[in-house]
Amino acid sequence: MSQARLAFRILLRAPFVTLAAIVSLALGIGATTAVFSLFEQMLLRPLPVAQPGRLVNLGSPGPKQGWVSSNDAGPSEDVFSHAMFRDLEREQTVFAGLAAHRLFDANVGWHGHTEDAEGTLVSGSYFGVLGLRPALGRLLGPEDDHTPGAHDVVVLGHDYWRARFSESPDVLGQTLIVNGRAMAIVGVAPRGFQGTTLGTVPRVFVPIRMSDALLGPWAGLDDRRRHWAYLFARLAPGISREHAQTALNVAYGAVINAVEAPLQSGMSDETMARFRARQVLLSEGARGQSRMHRRAGAPLLLLLGATGLVLLIACANVANLLLARGASRAREMAIRLSLGASRHQLVGQLLLESSLLAALGGLAGLVVARWTLEGIRSMLPADPAASVHSALDLTVLAFAAALALGTGLAFGLFPALEITRPDIAASLHGQAGPPTGSRGAARFRWGLATTQIALSMTLLVTAGLFTKSLANLVRVDLGLETGHLLTFGVSPELNGYAPARSRALFERLEDELAALPGVHDVAAAEVPLIAGSARSSNVTVEGFEAGPDTDTDASFNRIGPGYFRTLGIPLLAGRELTRADTLGSPKVAVVNVAFARKFGLGRGAVGRRMATGRGDVELDIEIVGLVADARYSEVKQAPPPQFFLSYRQDEQLGAVTFYVRSSQAPEELLSAVRRAVSRLDPDLPVEELRTMEAQVRENVSSDRLIRTLSAAFAFLATALAAVGLYGVLAYTVSRRTREFGVRLALGADGPRLRRMVLAQVGWMTVIGVTVGLLAAVALGRLARSLLYELEGHDPAVLAGAAVALGTVALLAGALPARRASRVDPMRALRSE
Repeated sequence: MSQARLAFRILLRAPFVTLAAIVSLALGIGATTAVFSLFEQMLLRPLPVAQPGRLVNLGSPGPKQGWVSSNDAGPSEDVFSHAMFRDLEREQTVFAGLAAHRLFDANVGWHGHTEDAEGTLVSGSYFGVLGLRPALGRLLGPEDDHTPGAHDVVVLGHDYWRARFSESPDVLGQTLIVNGRAMAIVGVAPRGFQGTTLGTVPRVFVPIRMSDALLGPWAGLDDRRRHWAYLFARLAPGISREHAQTALNVAYGAVINAVEAPLQSGMSDETMARFRARQVLLSEGARGQSRMHRRAGAPLLLLLGATGLVLLIACANVANLLLARGASRAREMAIRLSLGASRHQLVGQLLLESSLLAALGGLAGLVVARWTLEGIRSMLPADPAASVHSALDLTVLAFAAALALGTGLAFGLFPALEITRPDIAASLHGQAGPPTGSRGAARFRWGLATTQIALSMTLLVTAGLFTKSLANLVRVDLGLETGHLLTFGVSPELNGYAPARSRALFERLEDELAALPGVHDVAAAEVPLIAGSARSSNVTVEGFEAGPDTDTDASFNRIGPGYFRTLGIPLLAGRELTRADTLGSPKVAVVNVAFARKFGLGRGAVGRRMATGRGDVELDIEIVGLVADARYSEVKQAPPPQFFLSYRQDEQLGAVTFYVRSSQAPEELLSAVRRAVSRLDPDLPVEELRTMEAQVRENVSSDRLIRTLSAAFAFLATALAAVGLYGVLAYTVSRRTREFGVRLALGADGPRLRRMVLAQVGWMTVIGVTVGLLAAVALGRLARSLLYELEGHDPAVLAGAAVALGTVALLAGALPARRASRVDPMRALRSE
């Protein structure tokens, strides 16, 4: 304890050095801890359930005919039909339980107020397989999983219960309106449980047998050609994942070959063989099922590496500070050695001082980490942000503590060893040995500064690549005009509307919106543009010969009149869809250029006939228009082959997205749009109301986040490297004062001394930039998948980073060089 007090007093004697070291370490440790917290939450943290390591996810890659629908829980390879789930649930012998789930959009009403929310359809085994206990009431169980449409019960998410119901126990037994259906609240999910899909926070959990009742017939509980359910299971005691997969595929193969293969049509022999050979694959399920696990992996690893480089630069700064201060403590070390202290004791004392510095830097770093996490959350879209917490849990605190301890030893060891071996006789006579310290210490200082330049160069290039990549995205020709365009969605089917009533509402709402001041175009569509959503179908096109394995898939959208005019998509031939294209009129479609090219229509698409589906189907749709290509689901994806149908000719459509173009700023229409919807139905929530420009920005939010963070870390690293380089040069100049005085006395002039100091900076910069460039090119290759239309070795970025870092290095060396050129020769000689 006395040694710790002594170390603390010694640090207080040099407040500038101590403060500079703490700030450097706080920035490095804080940034690294923040990104690790994000990494841990998204990629490492298991579900808050019993024995998560025993959970496995099920997937079944291979040919799937019929309707396939996936969402944030995973890709289409991971979905099963509900009927197949029931087969596997009944036949399996290797699981303690098998469960199904599916995210769905819900309109949730309580005491006359309805809001759009996220919900989860779950099988009766869902909560039991997870081993969860309710926070209140009961959870859904097997008794809620028997008869389709007969289980009007709901479990509230804990966060929703706290925010909407103030954690009142009186909610049990009360009625919640979910998608227009009255459901009894039977329980509340446990605290901390946010479902099994990272990035979503369900407000309600309802029985999967209620899917048709809540969502219409799309689910098709008994239809084996409709794939939409995600499955996971808990391994039985003593059963390995490999054994479970082998055993489960016996039952799965029997169902595939005996029941499902005869239902397939139009398959070639090769595709049918692949269909019959399909198998279930089991993967680790401790973290649940989420697309975010795959999407976030590479960016978070990159950012974690970037913050690690920032921390290394901070450690190099502190090591140089300690070496510089050690020169002034040479006499102290010599006296203590001459009085009988061992070198081991002195090294221990100095390491204690550096560890104390690291501990203080680590504590300050926790504040920086919290601020950084809050900043990251503010840049994320709403749903992922709800799954990211800025609070630092025990795992992250332990990481920060280990980081602080490791850095304390890393940056303190060499200075401690160097400081404790002075020339005792010279030190006791008031001299510190050679003017610049030992050669080893000098080389170490210059090596650290050069390393800082190299690391900064790597980060600057990385930031430059992501900045240019984002610039490429911003310049992408979307094929539509986003200015002065507002978008929002409504889902009357989720309020219990019949399809005919929904269509009538859409038409009335088109008229209401068109009557708003400043509005000159209104249109509607089933699939929201550039929002990550997509619909596709196989098609049969007049004149296009398709074999059994020919790709005949095309994306589609159901749209209203004036859609292309409203969005600014050029009409190249034919006509748009109109109000006359209704249920009673002949079916019509508009196709884009990519569709015409894929199916060999060219500019003669108008007048051809087509049909959805493949095989021997009636060509009952006439192509009446050809439009230019436009982005569909993602900014990064090229426009797909696409056809457009009239939503007025669809018998089941119950939700659309509206687009409103006005002569005024679209932000000024937000409240007017809400009032227009409320006039038609005050209980109908307005979904995702925003400008189209905001929609596009959110679609590339991950790219913006990576660009912003990489640029921030590169700026921080460069600033720390500049401070470190300045410190090394300033210390060197101060130690070489006598040498500079002699040179001036012998005839050297100021400019020559400045050039001599700056020459050292130049060599360090050349070496550091060269090494950094090599590292940056290697890192750029690894990050290529995250870049848009950009190689990882872009010459302009490499050159720009080199020039920027060279300029910073020269500026950092300018002041010490100026000081060297202004040394008073007589004063310098007397001081020695």
